[in-house]
Amino acid sequence: MNRYSELSQMEMSKRGRIEVICGSMFSGKTEELIRRLKRAKFARQKVEIFKPTIDTRYSEEEVVSHDSNHILSTPIETSASILLLATDVDVVGIDEAQFLDADLPAVCNELARRGTRVIVAGLDMDFKTNPFGPMPALMALADEVTKVHAICVRCGNLAYVSHRLVEGEKQVLLGEKTEYEPLCRECYYAALAEREKAEE
Repeated sequence: MNRYSELSQMEMSKRGRIEVICGSMFSGKTEELIRRLKRAKFARQKVEIFKPTIDTRYSEEEVVSHDSNHILSTPIETSASILLLATDVDVVGIDEAQFLDADLPAVCNELARRGTRVIVAGLDMDFKTNPFGPMPALMALADEVTKVHAICVRCGNLAYVSHRLVEGEKQVLLGEKTEYEPLCRECYYAALAEREKAEE
């Protein structure tokens, strides 16, 4: 490799970027986030991982996938904390981004401007199919968006949304398989019709 190619490769490696991994619950978002972060660590890159303090389902200090893969993280209250804690790092990972505040896109943009690779995972829609938190803005800003899919538990097609199985209108309700199920578009609207009929 000639000197020009080496310099070009070095310059490219320092270019910041934003990668978003989105989809419904049980689609493998966190699994993919962990895979990318572990690969960066294997390449001896300096990695910092963050998650909202609200997410305590499996662990208070680890990002944990539904398949029990895990990686140590720093719980944060606000996205502004990331700028303070992620100085001099190559890669920043953020899980459950939908629970963070509206400043997260600006924070990710600033990190990318500094030359940091930012990998964000989160739900793109809530249980009512509304865009969730800062995720839509992040997807618009991202260099790369990967939409992953769960399998609909009713028909086996690709899932579209996380259907809530319990009562409640609050947008944020932490839960697992007893509270949510991944459904395709057709089965989701069929489930809504079933619920409306039962309430009559």
